[in-house]
Amino acid sequence: AQVFRLLAQDIAGLQTLERLADHLTELADIVVQTTLELCWEKLKSRHPQPEQPPKFAVIAYGKLGGKELGYGSDLDLVFLHGGDPNSYTDGRKPIDSRQFYLRLAQRILHLFSTRTPSGILYEIDMRLRPSGDAGLLVSSLAAYEQYQQHEAWTWEHQALVRARPIYGDEGVIADFARIRRAVLAKERDLPTLAREVREMRHKMRDHLLKAGEGEFDLKQSPGGMVDIEFIAQYLVLAHACGEPEALTRWSDNVRIFDECVMAGVLTLEQAEGLKHAYLEIRN
Repeated sequence: AQVFRLLAQDIAGLQTLERLADHLTELADIVVQTTLELCWEKLKSRHPQPEQPPKFAVIAYGKLGGKELGYGSDLDLVFLHGGDPNSYTDGRKPIDSRQFYLRLAQRILHLFSTRTPSGILYEIDMRLRPSGDAGLLVSSLAAYEQYQQHEAWTWEHQALVRARPIYGDEGVIADFARIRRAVLAKERDLPTLAREVREMRHKMRDHLLKAGEGEFDLKQSPGGMVDIEFIAQYLVLAHACGEPEALTRWSDNVRIFDECVMAGVLTLEQAEGLKHAYLEIRN
């Protein structure tokens, strides 16, 4: 119902693109928060958990992470926990901390995917978690940090540029912010970084571009939306080591380009050109 109201305002010209994306993103954030709280209440009645509130956090990637959600967007999520691996729940059937958080994540995904007369809440994509589909559904903070620092590919660090915590334990969220900032601010070899970003862009285009001859795909064609996103991600990975506070602060592309001007990485004319093109294409 709320999405329908926003759509009506959009058609009537009462919402700017950025304001509309903010509303759709906030709506998804609230749904994630409410779902997590419902699942936590249900699960702790079966497995009383000494860690209250749960040391668990939901991290948004992609369009949700960048606060650029559209009407049909799915939610790219990663689940993290900071629980003691040696702790157990109370009650008649104790389970260890890792199993508890795994069940919490499974219950969240179940509620999101349950088909009702009104459809489902959102499509959930978990492929950006460490090791992708082969990885654990919930990562401990220690395992997540180890993966990001020593095993993640460059494209996974690009994805981390767009990541932000939605909801969860303040300690877990603070640790995630620390890990994200440290990873993005690593000093990198710029020719190698440029080559790897370019190669990933070519792979994506080869796999996803469906435009016929004479057609322009707004998202995947050369000069399209994803190219602009890759420019923002490259600039953060290339220059955050010199400006960690500014260039790791935001997860949305428009404000990243603004910070790049402040940091002297882009001219004002370059940033305004990129922002204008990006917003026009999204619109």
